[in-house]
Amino acid sequence: MAISLSWADGHNMPTAPAPSSRTTGAALRPIPLPHAVESAIWRGDALGTSVTTTVSTGFDALDAELPGNGWPCQSLTEVLQVQASVLEWRLLAPAMRTLVGQGKQIVIVGSPKPPHLPGLKHLGLDERHLVWIQADRPVERLWATEQLIKANAAGMLVSWLPQARQEQIRRLQVCAQRCDAPVILCRPAAAEHEASAAPLRLQVRLGIDWELHIHLLKRKGPPHAGGLTLPSVPGGLEAILTPRLRHPSRLIAARKRQGLAQDISPEFSHAVGSPSPRPPSGRSAAAH
Repeated sequence: MAISLSWADGHNMPTAPAPSSRTTGAALRPIPLPHAVESAIWRGDALGTSVTTTVSTGFDALDAELPGNGWPCQSLTEVLQVQASVLEWRLLAPAMRTLVGQGKQIVIVGSPKPPHLPGLKHLGLDERHLVWIQADRPVERLWATEQLIKANAAGMLVSWLPQARQEQIRRLQVCAQRCDAPVILCRPAAAEHEASAAPLRLQVRLGIDWELHIHLLKRKGPPHAGGLTLPSVPGGLEAILTPRLRHPSRLIAARKRQGLAQDISPEFSHAVGSPSPRPPSGRSAAAH
């Protein structure tokens, strides 16, 4: 049973005219957007272009994989590693050196170990531009980090928050949108499997040849396949390492090959095509 709809005055509702092919084509034609709006739109199949400022990481390979080509300002960045206070200085030092050269302050909160001033000098950092806030309790670290973000008074803020919860990270991200400096949160590697509101997350590991292995866990863009290898010799060793010691993996591989050749027993010496130089056990060379 069909029921006809009518207006309040009792007249039937007028039907809309069927669109013609000409009007249909006009409706499907994309409407040009202003440049400011178009630049702010991000499509998920492309690497995001940051609408805020960034600070170069100092590593060209890493910059090429980050939206905006550097550490983002007005946003959180999570650096995950197995052991704290080991690799974050080497990863962040080039950007810190640039900011210090501009007269800006580097503020660190809750560092597990006191900053090593001679090591910072080797990295090119002036301790007069470094502010260290010692906060041992998790609630103190979280409170100090939030207040510093709101104050917007640092050139870069680095905070160690190993026990931060998801809602706390989300709150810091909301605050960081009004901060003109990169905000770096150092967290344990186990946090990789936790949800996070930080738009940029990366995991860093140490390589045997003084390099850093970077795995981008999250970024504004398509997933990053594989990893990045960044050369990073500690500042104090840069001038004293010989060419051989710059590649310890080659020395280790050579010693393993040498040890393997010495451990080959006489009964299997024919397998490599050369007899054993040692006489059989229990017999002297004169017996022959």
